[in-house]
Amino acid sequence: MTMNIDHEYRTDISNGWTRKHILGLQDLSKDELNIILNQASEFKRLAAIGETKLTPLSGTVVANLFFEPSTRTRVSFGLAAKRLSADTVDFSSSGSSLSKGESFVDTAKTIEAMGVSYVVVRHKTPGAPQLLAQHLDANILNAGDGTHEHPTQALLDIFTIREHFGKIEGLTVTLVGDILHSRVARSNIWGLKKLGAHVIVCGPTTLIPSEISNLGVEVSNNLDDVISRTDCLNLLRIQFERQRGHFFPSIREYAHLFGMNKQRINKAKEDVLILAPGPINRGVEITPDVADGPHSVILGQVSNGLIIRMACLYLLHLQRTASLGIPG
Repeated sequence: MTMNIDHEYRTDISNGWTRKHILGLQDLSKDELNIILNQASEFKRLAAIGETKLTPLSGTVVANLFFEPSTRTRVSFGLAAKRLSADTVDFSSSGSSLSKGESFVDTAKTIEAMGVSYVVVRHKTPGAPQLLAQHLDANILNAGDGTHEHPTQALLDIFTIREHFGKIEGLTVTLVGDILHSRVARSNIWGLKKLGAHVIVCGPTTLIPSEISNLGVEVSNNLDDVISRTDCLNLLRIQFERQRGHFFPSIREYAHLFGMNKQRINKAKEDVLILAPGPINRGVEITPDVADGPHSVILGQVSNGLIIRMACLYLLHLQRTASLGIPG
C-alpha cells in the first residue's frame, strides 16, 4: 500500500528537526536523538499495519557512495530510500574515475550534478563525510568513516534497546571487544551517554584506547566481572581488516576471555539483551547457540536498521524542503 499524504506519518516532534546533515552522534543533542528514534517508531508502526511504501522523497535522488565493502548498511540505505519513493544511484570506487586520478570531492560533485539531493557516504578515512558537507549542496549522511563514527548503526542499536526495555536512561550497556578500531563503539558511547545510560567498555587492554575514560565510560578488562550487572551486551566484531598488529595472542584466547557463550549467559541477568553490529564471527565474539538464542536480537537490529535509515533520510528531507521554502 502506498501512502501519499506527508503529514499523516510525520511525528509532531519531527517538526523541530533543523540539521542539514547527520555526520555523527557526537554532534547531536538528546532531543535530536529522540526525534530520530520517535520518527523511526512511527515508520515501524506504519510498517506493522502494511504501510510499507511512502512517498515523501518522490522525485528526489539518493546517492549511495560506498568506498568500503558493505552489505547490511548499503542494502539497508538503498531499501530505505526506495521505501520513501526516492530514486537511487549506487556508486562503488572499484573501476571508477578515482582510479584515473579524480579526487574524492570531484567524484562526489560529479554525481551530485546529476540531480542528487541526498548523499550517503562510507569511506575508510575519518572525516570524509564532513569534507563532503563542506563542498556539496546535498544533504550528507555518514554511513561509516574509518574508525571515527557510524551514526546509523548506533541509532539502530539504541532503538532496539529502547524497543525492548522501553527506555535507555538508567540501563547499563556494555560494549565488548575491539573498542580501539570501532566506529560503532564511539557512536554508541555518544548516543547512549546522552540518553542517560551507564556505558562500560570491555576488552583486552591493547584494544581499549587509553583516553576512552574521558568520554565518561567505565573501563573493564574482565567480562566476567561486569556481566551480572549489565542489561545489554553489544558484542563488537574483531576488525581484522583494520588491525596492523597483534593485539592478543590468539583468536582462541580472545574467545575464551571475551566471547559470549552459554556459560556466560548463565551468569547474566535473566532478561539480558545480546546485540552485535555484524557481520559476526561465530565462535569468536559469540557462539552459535547464543547468536541464535532467546536473548539475541541480532536479526531484529537488521530490521530496525531499515527503519532508522528511513527516519534519517526523511528528517533530512524535511530540512531540505524547509530550507527551499517547499511546503512539507
